Amino acid sequence: MEHVVQSRIPTKQSALLGVESSNQTKAEAFTKTFLKNSLPKMKEAVIEDMMAHKAVVLEFKRPKKVGKKKKAKGLNAKERRQLKIFQLKSEHQKYELFLPLHELWKRYIVDKCNGLKPESNPQMIQQKLLKADFHGAVLTVVKSKCPSYVGLTGILVQEMKRIFKIITKEDKLKVIPKRNSVFSVEIKDFVTHIYGSKFELRSSERSAKKFKVKGTIDL
Repeated sequence: MEHVVQSRIPTKQSALLGVESSNQTKAEAFTKTFLKNSLPKMKEAVIEDMMAHKAVVLEFKRPKKVGKKKKAKGLNAKERRQLKIFQLKSEHQKYELFLPLHELWKRYIVDKCNGLKPESNPQMIQQKLLKADFHGAVLTVVKSKCPSYVGLTGILVQEMKRIFKIITKEDKLKVIPKRNSVFSVEIKDFVTHIYGSKFELRSSERSAKKFKVKGTIDL
Protein backbone atom coordinates (compact mmCIF):
# COMPACT_ATOMS: atom_id res chain seq x y z
CA MET A 1 0.00 0.00 0.00
CA GLU A 2 2.18 2.81 -1.33
CA HIS A 3 -0.38 5.43 -0.38
CA VAL A 4 0.27 4.98 3.40
CA VAL A 5 2.06 8.09 4.69
CA GLN A 6 4.57 7.53 7.46
CA SER A 7 5.40 10.16 10.03
CA ARG A 8 7.85 9.16 12.73
CA ILE A 9 7.78 10.59 16.24
CA PRO A 10 10.99 12.50 17.08
CA THR A 11 13.35 10.66 19.45
CA LYS A 12 12.94 13.09 22.38
CA GLN A 13 9.12 13.03 22.24
CA SER A 14 9.16 9.25 21.80
CA ALA A 15 11.21 8.82 24.98
CA LEU A 16 9.00 11.28 26.90
CA LEU A 17 5.76 9.59 25.86
CA GLY A 18 7.09 6.05 26.16
CA VAL A 19 5.99 5.11 22.64
CA GLU A 20 7.73 4.49 19.37
CA SER A 21 6.72 4.82 15.74
CA SER A 22 5.74 1.69 13.85
CA ASN A 23 7.62 0.89 10.69
CA GLN A 24 5.85 0.90 7.34
CA THR A 25 5.30 -2.85 7.26
CA LYS A 26 3.60 -2.90 10.67
CA ALA A 27 1.51 0.14 9.77
CA GLU A 28 0.27 -1.42 6.55
CA ALA A 29 -0.54 -4.70 8.30
CA PHE A 30 -2.51 -2.87 11.03
CA THR A 31 -4.41 -0.76 8.47
CA LYS A 32 -5.41 -3.80 6.40
CA THR A 33 -6.55 -5.75 9.45
CA PHE A 34 -8.48 -2.77 10.85
CA LEU A 35 -10.32 -2.10 7.57
CA LYS A 36 -11.10 -5.79 7.04
CA ASN A 37 -12.66 -6.05 10.52
CA SER A 38 -14.50 -2.73 10.17
CA LEU A 39 -15.83 -3.46 6.68
CA PRO A 40 -16.43 -7.23 6.64
CA LYS A 41 -18.82 -7.10 3.66
CA MET A 42 -16.49 -5.08 1.44
CA LYS A 43 -14.05 -6.88 -0.84
CA GLU A 44 -10.34 -6.29 -0.38
CA ALA A 45 -9.99 -4.90 -3.90
CA VAL A 46 -12.67 -2.30 -3.22
CA ILE A 47 -10.94 -1.31 0.02
CA GLU A 48 -7.64 -0.96 -1.82
CA ASP A 49 -9.29 1.27 -4.41
CA MET A 50 -10.97 3.38 -1.73
CA MET A 51 -7.68 3.85 0.08
CA ALA A 52 -6.00 4.96 -3.10
CA HIS A 53 -8.41 7.89 -3.57
CA LYS A 54 -9.48 8.85 -0.03
CA ALA A 55 -7.81 9.85 3.20
CA VAL A 56 -9.04 7.69 6.08
CA VAL A 57 -8.69 9.05 9.63
CA LEU A 58 -8.27 6.28 12.16
CA GLU A 59 -9.51 7.72 15.41
CA PHE A 60 -11.84 6.75 18.21
CA LYS A 61 -14.84 8.94 18.86
CA ARG A 62 -16.40 8.56 22.27
CA PRO A 63 -20.20 8.13 21.93
CA LYS A 64 -22.29 10.96 23.29
CA LYS A 65 -24.12 10.20 26.50
CA VAL A 66 -27.86 10.36 26.13
CA GLY A 67 -29.62 11.43 29.28
CA LYS A 68 -31.37 14.19 31.11
CA LYS A 69 -29.43 17.37 31.62
CA LYS A 70 -29.10 18.47 35.20
CA LYS A 71 -30.99 21.63 35.96
CA ALA A 72 -29.12 24.49 37.47
CA LYS A 73 -29.58 24.47 41.23
CA GLY A 74 -31.16 27.63 42.58
CA LEU A 75 -30.59 29.30 45.92
CA ASN A 76 -32.28 27.82 48.96
CA ALA A 77 -34.18 29.89 51.53
CA LYS A 78 -31.18 30.21 53.87
CA GLU A 79 -28.92 31.45 51.04
CA ARG A 80 -31.53 33.98 49.93
CA ARG A 81 -31.75 35.34 53.48
CA GLN A 82 -27.96 35.58 53.76
CA LEU A 83 -27.77 37.51 50.48
CA LYS A 84 -30.64 39.75 51.64
CA ILE A 85 -32.36 39.36 48.27
CA PHE A 86 -35.79 40.28 49.61
CA GLN A 87 -34.72 43.19 51.80
CA LEU A 88 -35.74 46.61 50.54
CA LYS A 89 -32.95 49.14 50.98
CA SER A 90 -33.73 52.13 53.20
CA GLU A 91 -33.17 54.60 50.34
CA HIS A 92 -35.85 52.78 48.35
CA GLN A 93 -38.46 52.91 51.10
CA LYS A 94 -40.28 55.90 49.62
CA TYR A 95 -44.04 55.94 49.10
CA GLU A 96 -43.66 58.18 46.06
CA LEU A 97 -41.44 55.65 44.31
CA PHE A 98 -44.26 53.10 44.31
CA LEU A 99 -47.06 55.34 43.04
CA PRO A 100 -46.42 54.31 39.39
CA LEU A 101 -46.71 50.66 40.48
CA HIS A 102 -50.04 51.49 42.12
CA GLU A 103 -51.34 53.06 38.88
CA LEU A 104 -50.30 49.94 36.95
CA TRP A 105 -52.03 47.73 39.49
CA LYS A 106 -55.31 49.66 39.20
CA ARG A 107 -55.35 49.09 35.43
CA TYR A 108 -54.38 45.44 35.88
CA ILE A 109 -57.12 44.68 38.42
CA VAL A 110 -59.85 46.43 36.40
CA ASP A 111 -58.89 44.42 33.31
CA LYS A 112 -58.74 41.18 35.32
CA CYS A 113 -62.28 41.77 36.64
CA ASN A 114 -63.66 42.59 33.18
CA GLY A 115 -64.07 46.31 33.83
CA LEU A 116 -65.58 46.14 37.36
CA LYS A 117 -68.97 47.38 36.19
CA PRO A 118 -71.83 48.05 38.67
CA GLU A 119 -73.74 45.09 37.26
CA SER A 120 -70.76 42.72 37.71
CA ASN A 121 -71.40 39.51 39.60
CA PRO A 122 -69.88 39.90 43.13
CA GLN A 123 -69.01 36.20 43.39
CA MET A 124 -67.20 36.31 40.05
CA ILE A 125 -65.23 39.37 41.19
CA GLN A 126 -64.41 37.67 44.47
CA GLN A 127 -62.98 34.61 42.73
CA LYS A 128 -60.89 36.85 40.45
CA LEU A 129 -59.54 38.86 43.37
CA LEU A 130 -58.65 35.81 45.44
CA LYS A 131 -56.28 34.74 42.66
CA ALA A 132 -55.03 38.22 41.75
CA ASP A 133 -51.61 39.70 42.37
CA PHE A 134 -51.87 42.58 44.85
CA HIS A 135 -48.38 44.07 44.48
CA GLY A 136 -49.09 47.80 44.03
CA ALA A 137 -52.48 47.76 45.75
CA VAL A 138 -53.18 50.18 48.61
CA LEU A 139 -54.04 48.01 51.63
CA THR A 140 -55.62 49.21 54.88
CA VAL A 141 -55.69 47.06 58.01
CA VAL A 142 -59.29 47.19 59.29
CA LYS A 143 -59.11 44.35 61.82
CA SER A 144 -56.24 42.63 63.55
CA LYS A 145 -55.51 40.56 66.63
CA CYS A 146 -52.79 43.14 67.32
CA PRO A 147 -54.51 46.56 67.75
CA SER A 148 -51.37 48.49 66.75
CA TYR A 149 -51.78 47.31 63.15
CA VAL A 150 -55.35 48.60 62.77
CA GLY A 151 -55.50 51.72 60.60
CA LEU A 152 -52.16 51.20 58.87
CA THR A 153 -52.39 52.04 55.16
CA GLY A 154 -49.80 51.66 52.45
CA ILE A 155 -48.83 50.31 49.05
CA LEU A 156 -48.09 46.59 49.01
CA VAL A 157 -44.48 46.21 47.88
CA GLN A 158 -43.76 42.61 48.88
CA GLU A 159 -45.98 39.62 49.53
CA MET A 160 -44.60 36.49 51.15
CA LYS A 161 -46.31 33.35 52.32
CA ARG A 162 -47.33 34.70 55.73
CA ILE A 163 -46.79 38.46 55.56
CA PHE A 164 -47.53 41.62 53.60
CA LYS A 165 -44.92 44.39 53.42
CA ILE A 166 -46.37 47.85 52.81
CA ILE A 167 -44.91 51.34 52.41
CA THR A 168 -46.90 54.05 54.22
CA LYS A 169 -47.25 57.69 53.16
CA GLU A 170 -44.78 58.49 55.93
CA ASP A 171 -42.17 56.40 54.05
CA LYS A 172 -42.23 53.65 56.65
CA LEU A 173 -41.90 49.96 55.79
CA LYS A 174 -44.45 47.95 57.79
CA VAL A 175 -44.58 44.15 58.00
CA ILE A 176 -48.14 42.89 58.60
CA PRO A 177 -48.88 39.21 59.36
CA LYS A 178 -51.67 37.82 57.18
CA ARG A 179 -53.14 35.59 59.86
CA ASN A 180 -55.68 37.22 62.16
CA SER A 181 -55.78 40.35 59.98
CA VAL A 182 -58.41 41.77 57.64
CA PHE A 183 -57.44 44.27 54.93
CA SER A 184 -59.57 46.53 52.79
CA VAL A 185 -58.84 47.56 49.20
CA GLU A 186 -60.77 50.21 47.28
CA ILE A 187 -61.10 49.66 43.54
CA LYS A 188 -63.25 52.26 41.77
CA ASP A 189 -66.67 51.92 43.47
CA PHE A 190 -65.89 48.56 45.03
CA VAL A 191 -64.53 47.96 48.52
CA THR A 192 -62.90 44.56 48.93
CA HIS A 193 -62.14 42.95 52.27
CA ILE A 194 -59.21 40.57 52.17
CA TYR A 195 -59.10 37.97 54.92
CA GLY A 196 -55.43 37.29 55.55
CA SER A 197 -55.97 33.62 56.41
CA LYS A 198 -57.13 33.03 52.82
CA PHE A 199 -53.92 34.61 51.53
CA GLU A 200 -51.46 32.46 53.48
CA LEU A 201 -49.96 31.33 50.21
CA ARG A 202 -47.52 32.81 47.76
CA SER A 203 -49.26 34.74 44.99
CA SER A 204 -48.05 32.17 42.42
CA GLU A 205 -49.58 29.32 44.46
CA ARG A 206 -52.81 31.24 45.08
CA SER A 207 -53.45 31.65 41.34
CA ALA A 208 -53.80 27.86 40.97
CA LYS A 209 -55.82 27.19 44.13
CA LYS A 210 -59.58 26.67 44.24
CA PHE A 211 -61.34 28.72 46.91
CA LYS A 212 -64.78 28.27 48.44
CA VAL A 213 -66.82 31.40 47.93
CA LYS A 214 -67.75 33.20 51.15
CA GLY A 215 -68.78 36.75 51.88
CA THR A 216 -65.45 38.56 51.61
CA ILE A 217 -66.51 41.49 49.44
CA ASP A 218 -68.64 44.50 50.29
CA LEU A 219 -70.22 46.48 47.46
